[in-house]
Amino acid sequence: MIEKHIILEDIDLVTFYGVNNCNLQMVKALYPKLRIVARGNVMKVLGDEEEMCQFEEHIQAMQDYCSRYNSLNEEAILSIVKGQGQKGAPDGGDSMAICYSISGRAIIPRSENQRRLVEEYKTNDMLFAIGPAGSGKTYTSIALAVRALKNKEVRRIILSRPAVEAGEKLGFLPGDMKEKIDPYLQPLYDALQDMIPAQKLQEYMEVQTIQIAPLAFMRGRTLNDAVVILDEAQNTTTQQIKMFLTRMGHNTKMIITGDITQIDLPRSTRSGLIEAMNVLRDVKGISFIEMTDKDIVRHKLVTRIVNAYKEYEEAKESKSLNQIENKDEDVNSDQL
Repeated sequence: MIEKHIILEDIDLVTFYGVNNCNLQMVKALYPKLRIVARGNVMKVLGDEEEMCQFEEHIQAMQDYCSRYNSLNEEAILSIVKGQGQKGAPDGGDSMAICYSISGRAIIPRSENQRRLVEEYKTNDMLFAIGPAGSGKTYTSIALAVRALKNKEVRRIILSRPAVEAGEKLGFLPGDMKEKIDPYLQPLYDALQDMIPAQKLQEYMEVQTIQIAPLAFMRGRTLNDAVVILDEAQNTTTQQIKMFLTRMGHNTKMIITGDITQIDLPRSTRSGLIEAMNVLRDVKGISFIEMTDKDIVRHKLVTRIVNAYKEYEEAKESKSLNQIENKDEDVNSDQL
C-alpha cells in the first residue's frame, strides 16, 4: 500500500470536481480499490501501486481535458478511464478552434481576416489588427493569448488600453486606483470571462499571471515571456505607442488593435496608431491585418450602421471638396 498526493494545476476545481462533486464521486466509483480524499487542489490517494499508476495517468488526462475545453463530464471521464484516450471537445470540436469558452464552445475565426490574424500570429512577433467595431479584433487576440498561456508557450498575459473617454468627460471617479480605471478596461474583462472560469481568472489576476493595466503604467517595464495586447490603440499619441512597442522582451508576442474611424483624442492630437502604420509598414517581423465591414460578426445592424456612417462621411467629404472647388472658381472669375 502506498500513499500519494496529486496536485491539480491550471484547472478550475469546480468544473473538475463537478456540481456537488459528481465527477469526483464517479472517479471514486471507478476506482473502488483506492481510497481518494480531495481537499482543494490536492487529491490524497491510498492504495495498490499498480492501480495508483493507472489512476495518476487518468487523472492527468482528465486535467488536460478540463484545461483545454473548460469542461469535464461523465462521458469524458468514462472515455478516459476505459482507455479510449481523451474524448473530443464537448461540441464536437473544430480544427480551426483557437481555444474553448467556459461553456465548452469552440472559439474559431469567423471571417477571412480573423483567420489571417490567427495565421500571421504563428510567424510574426508583432501584429496590428485594424478595423471597424465588431470585427473581432480584441476577442480573437485575447483567444490567441489564452491559448498560448494554456499551452505554456508564455508565462503571462498583459492587456492594456489608453484611459481615454469616448466623447464625454467623466470627471472625478470615486474609489481607489483599480476602481477608477476598471471602467476603461471592462471590455477586456468581458472577453476573459468568456474564456476562463471565474475562480481561475481571479486566481490568475491575483498572482499576476494575467495583468490588466492602463497604458500609462507600461513605462519602464520590459515584458518577457508574455502575450501583450494593446487595445483601442487609435487613442494613443505618437509618444505613447512608441513607448509601448519598445517594452517588448524575449519570447513575447504583441498584438495592437484599433479602429481609426473612432478616435477620441483632441482634434489637434495625431493618432499614434495611424503614424505607426506608416512608419512600421515595411519592418520585417511586423504584420498588418486590416479588417473591413465584411469581418463584422456582431448583430447584422452593426454592419449597416458602420456602412451608413462610412457613406455619410464620404458624402460630407465630397461636399466639402466641391465647395472648395466652387470657391476657387469664383475667385478665378473675380480675378478675370
